[in-house]
Amino acid sequence: GILPSYKKHPPTEPPSPTNIQNYRLKFSIHRYYINDNHYICDTKKQIHPHTMTEKVTYWVEMSDYDFDTANAMFETKRYLYVGFMCHQVIEKILKAYWSNVSDEPPLKIHSLARLAEITGLYKDMTEEQLDFIDILEPLNIEARYPSYKERLMKNLTAHRCKELLKLTDELRLWIKSKL
Repeated sequence: GILPSYKKHPPTEPPSPTNIQNYRLKFSIHRYYINDNHYICDTKKQIHPHTMTEKVTYWVEMSDYDFDTANAMFETKRYLYVGFMCHQVIEKILKAYWSNVSDEPPLKIHSLARLAEITGLYKDMTEEQLDFIDILEPLNIEARYPSYKERLMKNLTAHRCKELLKLTDELRLWIKSKL
């Protein structure tokens, strides 16, 4: 099981509970837990602090990867997932922006409008960009649930997905330019 591995491989110097948010590994699949001042870790890798630049780079790279994935889904005609991945692209580039303007890690939320609002980026966005965020917003949730999939699949045609990819690319590059 997982718990015995924690006992076998405890971290050498755990961060204090107040500094836990300042520590990250390269990939988000690694998780840290503090419970009653006990520190456990689900990886054998050493913990190391990341600079703000590395945090921003992490989110930018994830956003770029998701954009490539959205394009791959388009090429294979998996249009439902084009919409979902376009949402992921913008969510992650907004989290890159968050990491660039704040010492706090991004909230674990998926609302694009909320991420843009909390970071203050929405003030610089055009009406068209804000409208596009409103279009992407439901694609994150609706793609996950069977009751919505059929309706989405009817709306996410090749033409519509090509437009989503174009607008996603424009918005992500605009946000990147703000980093």
